[in-house]
Amino acid sequence: MTSRVPSEYSEYLEPGFYVDSDDERVRAFARDASGSASGPVEKAARLFTAVRDGYWYDPFSASNDPADYRASAIVGAGATWCVPKAVLLAAAARAEGIPARLGFADVRNHFQTPRLKERMRGADLFLYHGYTDLHLDGRWVKATPAFNAELCTRFGVAPIAFDGRKDALLHEYTPDGGTYMEYVRDRGVFADLPLQEIVDAFGAYYGEGFFGSLRDPDGTDAFTRPAGSA
Repeated sequence: MTSRVPSEYSEYLEPGFYVDSDDERVRAFARDASGSASGPVEKAARLFTAVRDGYWYDPFSASNDPADYRASAIVGAGATWCVPKAVLLAAAARAEGIPARLGFADVRNHFQTPRLKERMRGADLFLYHGYTDLHLDGRWVKATPAFNAELCTRFGVAPIAFDGRKDALLHEYTPDGGTYMEYVRDRGVFADLPLQEIVDAFGAYYGEGFFGSLRDPDGTDAFTRPAGSA
C-alpha cells in the first residue's frame, strides 16, 4: 500500500545511488522492521524505531568514503551517525512504498562531549544534521532517527518518538529546562544524498582533517557504543 502522492514527487519512490531502496538487503530490513503493520503510517513508525534503536549513534564513525553512505552498506553497520541513519530510513521507506527524501539542517547542539567538541574545533554547531522527510496521509512529515534509546538514557533524555503523523525532531530542551538543540539553518531536501556538498562544508568549517580525526581510540567517550552490544 503506497501513500497517495502527487506525480511530481514520484522521484521519492525511486532508488538512488545512496538511497538504494532496490537492494535486497535494504528490502529485507524494511520487511522485517515493518512486520505486520497495516498501512504506511504504521509502517513508517516501525521503520523509524528500527533505524533509531538498531544502530548506535556514534559521531566518531563519520567518514568521507561514499561507500559508507549507501543504505545497503549501512544496514550492516553496528554504529553510525545521523546522515547514514537518515539515508537508511529513507531507503527502507521507499522499499515499503512510502515516498521519502532526505532533509538537512544546521543544528546548534548541546548534546556534546569534550572529546567531540575538541574534534569540532570547539564548535557546537553541527552542519548538515540529517533527517528523513516521509510523505504520509498527503503531507510531508519529518523524522530524525539519530539518537538511539540507550544513548538517550546515558544523557538523561527520553528518546525521540515518531507516530507517523507529526514531526519528530531533535530534543529542544533538557529535562531541567536547559537548551539541547536549536535548528539554525535549513539546508533543504534532496532525493539522494548530496555527499560532496556535505564533505566540502565540513572541511571548510571544521578543517580539512576533520574526518581523519574523528576516532575515539580508547573507547571512553559517552557516544561510544558499549563493547559487545548489538
